[in-house]
Amino acid sequence: MIEVKGLEKEYRGRPVVKGISFDVQPGEVVGLIGPNGAGKTTTLRMLATTLRPSRGTAIVAGYDIVQEPLQVRAHVGVLPTDPGLYGRLTAAENLRFYGQLCGLGGAALERRIDELLAWLGLAGAKHQRVDEFSKGMRQKLALARAVIHDPQVLILDEPTVGLDVLASRAVINFIQESRQAGRSVLFSSHYLLEADRVCDRVAIIVGGEICAFGTPQDVCRAVGAATLEDAFAHWVELRAGEVSRRVG
Repeated sequence: MIEVKGLEKEYRGRPVVKGISFDVQPGEVVGLIGPNGAGKTTTLRMLATTLRPSRGTAIVAGYDIVQEPLQVRAHVGVLPTDPGLYGRLTAAENLRFYGQLCGLGGAALERRIDELLAWLGLAGAKHQRVDEFSKGMRQKLALARAVIHDPQVLILDEPTVGLDVLASRAVINFIQESRQAGRSVLFSSHYLLEADRVCDRVAIIVGGEICAFGTPQDVCRAVGAATLEDAFAHWVELRAGEVSRRVG
């Protein structure tokens, strides 16, 4: 699971993430939704231990992100905005490399590679170089890499951005199946229909602050909105108005 309490990040004295708190339970999908520059990626990077928070705490898979970063990384699967795959290697070689980094090997690793490639519809591309892959195929392989070590927690940054309908559907299926497997899944998005369909709960983040957190239905009900998109627009416009009044 993920527990975040008062997490903050400053860059050169400028607050980017401002004391946010939320949680993700086992077998739950939570969407961190917000406009560009809202602090989504910064938040995910802190939880994945690639960025140190300025203040606050977070427990991920039972470990403190500041005090126990190596243990966090051992129990978390991460999909960054740049998948970081090796184009000259085949799909299997990429997974084998990352599996070995996670301490896997031998026949067990080879079975895991075959299992993941089959699960994500890439079995036929096992021995194909990644630089020949479409964007959708690359994203599927990056997801396979994220779960090669069977992590308890998944942190996915904009997992469907730039994908066509079929590739997006495959990613959504992956997220739903990960939930069924009991994983805690946190992903960022600015696609409201996608978040409404997939998420058990959503956190709307604007200007580095979480404005609303709950089920899509509860978030809508709190502001009298008919849809999640309307609720999202309400908070973005409200915060924009507050900034305008402060500047004025």
